[in-house]
Amino acid sequence: MSKLYIKQKVFSLGGKFTVKDELQKDKYFIEGSFMAIPKVFTIKDVEGKAIGKITKKIFSFLPKFFVEVDGKEVLTISKSFTFFKARYQIDMAGLEVRGDWWDKKFEVTRKGKVVAAVNEKWFTWGDTFEVDIHEAELEHIIIALVIAIDFVKQEEVAAASSGASS
Repeated sequence: MSKLYIKQKVFSLGGKFTVKDELQKDKYFIEGSFMAIPKVFTIKDVEGKAIGKITKKIFSFLPKFFVEVDGKEVLTISKSFTFFKARYQIDMAGLEVRGDWWDKKFEVTRKGKVVAAVNEKWFTWGDTFEVDIHEAELEHIIIALVIAIDFVKQEEVAAASSGASS
């Protein structure tokens, strides 16, 4: 089992994150595109090799996001049509997200077994997530999933605030 910390940089344009290990050493870097259509987040290891990409689909009735890891599309996040509360469907091969992922406290399971646990840390400067990964081969997918869920939530908050100000 490994523990990672995903920390968003507070004053970054486009969105930047650093992923650190238990010893607080850099392990991955995530950078979002700035003023680009579609919005893309790229995940790189410390050598600069791209290991993942999150892309927002631009021509869609409801928001949809594609997540690639190691060159393969592994999951999609789609907003479901509802009248009251925002709901998203997360589709991925063999994995399921359980818990309060909207508030960023959830578990990722495979065949009923917990493979990762994610918890947003409170009272930190910028978003910080503590991620316990129980299966090492899923590390890249779990990191991409956390960034995608954070992006979805930020999009929803931005849409709600722009609607409230008009």
